[in-house]
Amino acid sequence: MLQEYAQIFNSVEGNTSFYADPKPSSITKWRNDVPADFKFTFKIPKRISHELALQNCQRELTRWLTLFEPIFDKVGQVMLQLPQACSPQFLPLITAFCAQLPTALPLGIEIRHLAFFDKADNERRFNQFLIQNQYNRIMMDTRPLFSEAATNEAIIDAQRKKPRVPLHVIATSNAPVLRYVGCSDLQANRQFYAPWLKKINHWLDEGKTPYVFFHTADNYDAPLLAKQFIEDLNRPEVKLGEFPAQQQPQQTSLL
Repeated sequence: MLQEYAQIFNSVEGNTSFYADPKPSSITKWRNDVPADFKFTFKIPKRISHELALQNCQRELTRWLTLFEPIFDKVGQVMLQLPQACSPQFLPLITAFCAQLPTALPLGIEIRHLAFFDKADNERRFNQFLIQNQYNRIMMDTRPLFSEAATNEAIIDAQRKKPRVPLHVIATSNAPVLRYVGCSDLQANRQFYAPWLKKINHWLDEGKTPYVFFHTADNYDAPLLAKQFIEDLNRPEVKLGEFPAQQQPQQTSLL
C-alpha cells in the first residue's frame, strides 16, 4: 500500500515503529517504494518512551537508530511521544535523552501532561528548550473529534484513546507538526481548521516546512479530509496526487 499511498501524499506518520521494530528488509522496501521527495516521520518506540521512561535506554536507542539509519535521508523527523504521566519535573530527563539523538536528525516532541500547557513557567521552559535545540513542538488538535456525540464504536474508541489537551499553536523550529483528528462530518471540519489554513500559509511564507497529518475516528475518511484541506488551502505549489478513482478513464458519451 505504501507505493500507492506515496503517489498521492508526500509524507506518512509512521506509527508502526511505536509498537514494534520492522525487519531490516522492510525498511529497505519502504525506502525503495517512495519517490525521492517523500518524507517519513517515525515514532521512537513505546518501549523507550513509555516502558523505560527514557531511562537506562542507551542500548535500546542505539539499536533502534542503527536499524533505521539506512532510511535517515528520507526521514522528515523523528517523533517522540511522551506519556501523560511525564510532567514538567522530568524536563531534565527529556533534555538528557534528546541529547543522545543525532543532531542531524530533526526531532518533534509531543507532550500530554496538562502542566505543559499552563501558559506559565512550565510551558515557557519547555518551549525555550525546544527553540534552543531546534526541536519541533507537535500540536494535537482533537477539538473536532470531541465536538460530536459518541454515536458509534469508532468514535467511542477514538474519544477514549486520543488525548484531550489544549491547543497551543507555536512553531519552535522549521518543521512544525499538526496532528488533526477530524469529526465524522467532512464539511463540519471546515469551521475547526479554518484558522489552520491561515497559519500554515503563514508558515509556508516564512519558509517553514509544516507537517500536517489527518485522522478521523476510524481513519476511513482521513484521505478525503486531507484532500478537502489542501483544496481549501488553495496553495498552487501544495498539491496531492490524484486518487485512484480519479485516474480511471471516464466513459465517453454515446451521443
